[in-house]
Amino acid sequence: MRIHELKQRLRAAGAGPSHEHRVLRLWTHAQPRDSGRRRPASFFPAALMAALPAIEAELAGLARVHSAHPAADGSERLLVELADGQRVESVLLPRGGLCVSSQVGCAVGCRFCMTGRDGLLRQVGSAEIVAQVALARQRRPVRKVVFMGMGEPAHNLDNVLEAIDLLGTVGGIGHKQLVFSTVGDPRAFERLHRQAVKPALALSLHSTDGARRRHLLPRAPDLSPEALVSEAERYAQASGHPVQYQWTLLEGVNDGKDEIEGLVRLLSGRRGLLNLIPFNAVEGAGFSRPEWARCEALARTLKARGILTKLRDSAGQDVDGGCGQLRARAETLRRGGQRVALPQRAAAAAHPRG
Repeated sequence: MRIHELKQRLRAAGAGPSHEHRVLRLWTHAQPRDSGRRRPASFFPAALMAALPAIEAELAGLARVHSAHPAADGSERLLVELADGQRVESVLLPRGGLCVSSQVGCAVGCRFCMTGRDGLLRQVGSAEIVAQVALARQRRPVRKVVFMGMGEPAHNLDNVLEAIDLLGTVGGIGHKQLVFSTVGDPRAFERLHRQAVKPALALSLHSTDGARRRHLLPRAPDLSPEALVSEAERYAQASGHPVQYQWTLLEGVNDGKDEIEGLVRLLSGRRGLLNLIPFNAVEGAGFSRPEWARCEALARTLKARGILTKLRDSAGQDVDGGCGQLRARAETLRRGGQRVALPQRAAAAAHPRG
């Protein structure tokens, strides 16, 4: 189900704007129908009251928490099973954050994560994205939603932007607290400018060298780092939200002096923050994280050169919920109606959450 289809069903059942708003608000906030002072029977039209049980049951059936894995730092990794048996992961983060998945699998194939190794299995519908938020809110308050889990949000634009619109209105999430993460896609930049709800932008940069970036992100759109930063800066000026430039630190790959000089050249004077995220172990990736002291030295150097920089140690690492560690954890997934066997560690977050 997509959100616009849900709205059509509500209107067909006799919902006016205020009735629709209340149903959607209760769903996105994980609240029961009788929440608040107004009694449903006196507020909703009779036809809508008759239709609501079936609609609510369908919404409840969109997704369920298959298993939950709390971490020592207060985060919690949720393995979420969708109605067709496919699985994605979302992560409750400290301080009211939630990382959600927008695809089952991924087509980008970043070499430092596992999601794309089996390609894109299917898109996650807009209602399924919001259902991840509703499930999380059953467990604790959610004040920030980052689209940094499994999948490339720019490859599922209609569903992701529809979910963002709902979460930024009746869902009660501040626009700056909705973070659209992408490897960079001209279609995404174009659509974001037209959004009524303008999320913050996180750009997965990872290298200032075009050839190196193409190697690390082999199926990302072929835009130069200069073009990507230019587009991101244009959106930052339009939205008023600083860009989060994501950088997975890979030992001996993108932690050298050439990249420091490249970052200074690209980001000086820009409206943004550079998130340095040391690589978390991903089976078979062939990369290592630099020593923590080396990471700290890089962050200090960049700050001294005028680049607003934050060194982030991923949340939830003790339960495999850190950046690059998410995976569907299903022994089999469905592709085209056929069951496809996958390794137990078969999917990971496409973008670092920070």
